[in-house]
Amino acid sequence: MAYVISLDTGGTFTDVVVVGPDGVPVIGKALTTHDRIFSGMREAIAAAAAEKSLSLEQLLAETDLLVYGTTRATNAIVTKRVAKTAFVTTAGFPDILVLKEAGKFDPHDFRTPYPDPYIARRHTFEVSERMSSEATVAIPFDERQARAVIGEIVAQKFEAVAVCFLWSVANGEHERRFGQLLDELAPGLPYTLSHELIPIVREYRRASATAIDASLKPLMQSHLRGLESDLRNAGYKGEILVSTTSGGCTNIDAMVAKPIYTIGSGPAMAPISAKAYAAQERFGDNVIVCDTGGTTFDVGLVRDGRLTFTRETWLGPQYTGDLMGISAVDMRSVGAGGGSIAWIDEGGLMHVGPQSAGSEPGPACYGRGGLQPTVSDAAAVLGYFDPNYFLGGRMKLDVAAARRAIETISSRIGLTVEECSFRILTLASELMIRAIGDITINEGLDPRESAIVAGGGAAGMNIMLIAKELGCKRVILPKTASALSAAGMQYANIVAEETASHVTSTEDFDLAGVGRVLDSLTAKLHAFAEGLAHDRNDHAIEYIAEARYAGQVWELDTPIPSGHLKDLASVAELQEEFHRTHERVFAVRDEGSAVEFINWKARLSIPLADPPAPIADADIVDAASASKDPVPRRDCYFGDVRAVATPIYKARSIAPGMRITGPAIVEEPTTTLVVYPGMSVTLSAAGNYLLEI
Repeated sequence: MAYVISLDTGGTFTDVVVVGPDGVPVIGKALTTHDRIFSGMREAIAAAAAEKSLSLEQLLAETDLLVYGTTRATNAIVTKRVAKTAFVTTAGFPDILVLKEAGKFDPHDFRTPYPDPYIARRHTFEVSERMSSEATVAIPFDERQARAVIGEIVAQKFEAVAVCFLWSVANGEHERRFGQLLDELAPGLPYTLSHELIPIVREYRRASATAIDASLKPLMQSHLRGLESDLRNAGYKGEILVSTTSGGCTNIDAMVAKPIYTIGSGPAMAPISAKAYAAQERFGDNVIVCDTGGTTFDVGLVRDGRLTFTRETWLGPQYTGDLMGISAVDMRSVGAGGGSIAWIDEGGLMHVGPQSAGSEPGPACYGRGGLQPTVSDAAAVLGYFDPNYFLGGRMKLDVAAARRAIETISSRIGLTVEECSFRILTLASELMIRAIGDITINEGLDPRESAIVAGGGAAGMNIMLIAKELGCKRVILPKTASALSAAGMQYANIVAEETASHVTSTEDFDLAGVGRVLDSLTAKLHAFAEGLAHDRNDHAIEYIAEARYAGQVWELDTPIPSGHLKDLASVAELQEEFHRTHERVFAVRDEGSAVEFINWKARLSIPLADPPAPIADADIVDAASASKDPVPRRDCYFGDVRAVATPIYKARSIAPGMRITGPAIVEEPTTTLVVYPGMSVTLSAAGNYLLEI
């Protein structure tokens, strides 16, 4: 028998999904162990193995493929535990990381202090050299100065080096020579060359991506190689892949070389799950994916059946944070997860997040020493959780501790503990609704015409409230909801992406030049595919242009309808595709303006598994009348003054086609669905919960 294991190590929980030959997924869940990641992974894998009546060792021995996603890189950046990194740039341009793109929310507020650069100004080194935009040498590379700079880098004991020379995207010879000198004078010192990582125009974005990537190399090389060693020592002999922020997965060697692509790699898998489950339930091609974890609420889109991508991913606040620069799955995050802390400001107003209790100590109800009130504590006080069945009974909840934590703020604003708890849940929901609006309404998509796929261990607490406020009528909570990102890895393809800049316009399109660029990108992707296992050569390549109207500042990803651009007719098709894309996003179509093309992308996909197939609908029956045994009840609060004796349904007692009318609680081993009064849920034939608002 052959199994596939997918793992997602989040800030609070480590999620595991295991799929065997029968195609039925099972979930394992454990608290993330930040000091030794494999400890939490081992516990989560063992929990999933038990669901298959296997030991950990048996499951690993019978597994062919393991896909791993992690927040390790993201956490390292947030906590500033990255490598001491030197930034090397062209003489005269030392302030690229300091000035950024000069954006700020209020352009007229001159009191706004400059944010700190990702790499401190004192760690910036200059080398005399200069390439022109036409790829000619404007100023020769000063090798003597470069050697002196490397000597200083070694003397100051830097742990990594980021190299970004001006116009190296046109000609990377000077960067390559500096890399050769690093190999000669500082062997073993990790470094990143900007033209190899992200060969696109816009100096700050390329410099920022290069700095981030280099700073992660020592950590992620050690982490990924250590994980590989731990898995081998545990008896696993199969293939290991790592999920990427590009919406796919790849081998460990590729991630060691470019660790920036591990940032947000877990959440990037959620839209893949959403696409698969929406197709399974025939809910259409426009899908909002909501992933509510312990630390954050992540929201993304599947639009017209395609994942959406962006180069505007900020690490930290927009403008004052650091821009990743790379093309990544567009996921927006707000600090509103199950572990988000509720607090009162000096004016007596309540807030939720962005601070989180994490997994250590975690919410007060976890009984691990947490004292601050969180969203999960509020749900526990409201009666939504069975304290003896959390994580399927593997973890006991301390509701009394949750009440004490909530009392620390309820007493300050004159509310009962229950009233305060429902306010906390409502505030968290409002933050989530705002995040959904940013990625839908602001991008020209009506959420009322879209389906929602909800996931994350905390999603079931309030997804019905969110859907009601948005006006969404088609909502899915999959059986794998508590491990939505890990489930996405089960359906992910091996993905590789290559990018190059070549500026041209429809007024005088450089057909030959663009052809050479696309041929070069294709050759790189073919080389990548040939380096994989022999049975991974069934691949497809799609081509994308980053385009804009003349005079605009930012580009839109535009698929090339005919693949390679072979003639002016195919260029006209691409121009029309851009018009449609621009009209869809901005409701403006300007056929009188020329279209400029800035960057070109080629994206290779190698399928690993088929997504779940649609299943015929089951006959609908009322769960209350269909139940043979009396349905147990528990006092729950839904914003009213008094508690409501609420029916509690264990997942194992719900058959396909059963409809449960609220108020009710549905308890899965790894998540809880709250069915609010006036709403209902039906278990589909495919095993997903279809919510009716």
